[in-house]
Amino acid sequence: MQLTANQGRSRLSDLSLSLRRINRDRLFAFLTILPSIILLAIFVYGFIGQTFLWSLTDWEGLDTSDKNYIGFENYKNLFSHALNFRFRQELVNTFFFTGFFLVGCLTLGFLLAVLLDQRIKGEGFFRTVFLFPMALSFAVTGTIWRWLLNPRGGVNQLPTLFGGEAWSFSWLNNRKAYEFNWHEVPTLTIVVILAVMAFILIQQIVRRRWLTAIFVSVPVLVLVGWIAADFLTWNEDDPQMHGLFNWQDVPRYVMALLVVGMLLVVVNKLWHGNRRGAFLFGVPAAILLVAYLLGAAESFPNVDYEESFGFNVALVGVILAAVWQMSGYTMAMYLAGIRGISEDLREAARVDGCNEIQVYTKIILPLLQPITLSAAIVLGHISLKVFDLIFAMAGTDYLPVSVPGVQVYTTMFRSNKFAIGSSIAIVLLVMVAVVIIPYLVTALRGEHEV
Repeated sequence: MQLTANQGRSRLSDLSLSLRRINRDRLFAFLTILPSIILLAIFVYGFIGQTFLWSLTDWEGLDTSDKNYIGFENYKNLFSHALNFRFRQELVNTFFFTGFFLVGCLTLGFLLAVLLDQRIKGEGFFRTVFLFPMALSFAVTGTIWRWLLNPRGGVNQLPTLFGGEAWSFSWLNNRKAYEFNWHEVPTLTIVVILAVMAFILIQQIVRRRWLTAIFVSVPVLVLVGWIAADFLTWNEDDPQMHGLFNWQDVPRYVMALLVVGMLLVVVNKLWHGNRRGAFLFGVPAAILLVAYLLGAAESFPNVDYEESFGFNVALVGVILAAVWQMSGYTMAMYLAGIRGISEDLREAARVDGCNEIQVYTKIILPLLQPITLSAAIVLGHISLKVFDLIFAMAGTDYLPVSVPGVQVYTTMFRSNKFAIGSSIAIVLLVMVAVVIIPYLVTALRGEHEV
């Protein structure tokens, strides 16, 4: 008995020493990274906060004392004022650039990875050639491609090598555009959301997940009702302002969908006994619901006149240059993922009757979904904050290829409108956060599950 008591005291002593050692190690680790935390808080998040405060003023000029608080007026002007038409066109340019940039890089990168996966001769040489553009800066890439796409040189002179006439296509200063009416954006958005929700609903019904199907059917029925009401309220005398789907109503639609969606998530969490998740979604849902009932959506800016935006052909040259530079990055990621897949799995698929195309489409490509997602997040982040490529290829004053990052430069350092430039920077930050934060949350959740 005495021996047992001594063993107990010894174990308690060892445990106490271990805890003290752990606490000492944690304290040492915290003190080690504390300078980095302080510097990050000051020079990153502190400056972001300062930029946001500047965006709430009317600061124009170099005199920092000449600032008056005006609230969110700069943000309203960006999305509604006639003088900020350029910003809205640049958002459209960013949308098209990001979409084609992602598709181009992911597609070309995957095809190059498949090519190198065939163990061709000189694989190391070709891998280096494909990766080399990624080592260049966008400024260098822009300069190279500006020469290649010069109407009087570069690519247009290729036919002359074979005795033909030079092409006259204007790559970077082409003003041909495929336009759409800005007032059609809400309608198109609603239709796309409806199609996605309907697909999810059908998927849940096929899988016999009836509870989820009921939750999904609610926003589907709401959207169908809105579309029906849109046709019923058509005004032939004023087709630009018809029905429910006007630009002016977008904030109300967005807030309503957010409230309904978050409330459905709360109900789903409560149904599965997840009270913590229900609380996390319930609080912002309640805040949004109160704000909606108080008419917060009506205070958002409106565009009371027709605006036409579109995809300009001149943006094609910029997209080609960006894809050329970053496709090597996606190739490297895909190639690493392909080489990490067991060869036995491929052989099993071939034994079951799959040809090589089916092996890649049915086996390898689905297994590469995490890599595709990671690459898309990184590329999307790059596309949203692109500046140097546009600056090098087209300058700062050519609207058909301009992006918000370029306008931040011109607004702040040419016009000295620091408040408006700060507002554009914050909008870009929010756009990047929308892309990055869900990815980080998913990654952290995956690490905890492991």
